[in-house]
Amino acid sequence: MKYRYLGLAGIALAVAACDNPADKTTDAKVSAPVEKASLSTEGGTKYVFTSHSEVNFIASKITKSHHGGFKKFTGHFTVKDGAPVGNDHKVVIDTTSVWADDEKLTGHLKTADFFDVEKYPTSTFDVTDIHKDTDTAYTVAGNFSLHGKTKNISFPATVTLTGDAVMIHATFDINRKDFDIVYPGKAEDLIRDNVVIELKLEAKPAT
Repeated sequence: MKYRYLGLAGIALAVAACDNPADKTTDAKVSAPVEKASLSTEGGTKYVFTSHSEVNFIASKITKSHHGGFKKFTGHFTVKDGAPVGNDHKVVIDTTSVWADDEKLTGHLKTADFFDVEKYPTSTFDVTDIHKDTDTAYTVAGNFSLHGKTKNISFPATVTLTGDAVMIHATFDINRKDFDIVYPGKAEDLIRDNVVIELKLEAKPAT
């Protein structure tokens, strides 16, 4: 009995020791996918992602957090006068390029427990609307397709112009179960539902 209590105490300490990263970020608003309207991009210029762009995530379980992301993705914005215009903005992710801070986990993320990359080798985020809140703050909405499911998600982002580059940064969290990624993890070390997404995107005019 003594050892049982010690084991429970150890689990309690682990829970206390590992904060949930998603508690510190904005929850993306999630709804059914929407039909994309055709918005004018007149006078806009197509900007494509540079090699300095990053699509990352932070997932956590009871005992620890893991950092990861995707090494291969493409995308573009349509920009006018240093700001997004219309809704011709898209990100296409090669899910087979997923990586994590643990080699074994990287392999597991590719399986049917998580991204199932053999069945779903790509994920897309197709912007449906961008609303300007302040000079640099925007609310971005788009149809996000992941793991065979499509939802419309919206989240805050900042857009800044640096020289000839446009930078879009966003940090928010989504519930993986909205996209049918439901693997629970080990009974004594459950995986949390919410995953933090970090977008650090740099784009320059297409040549």
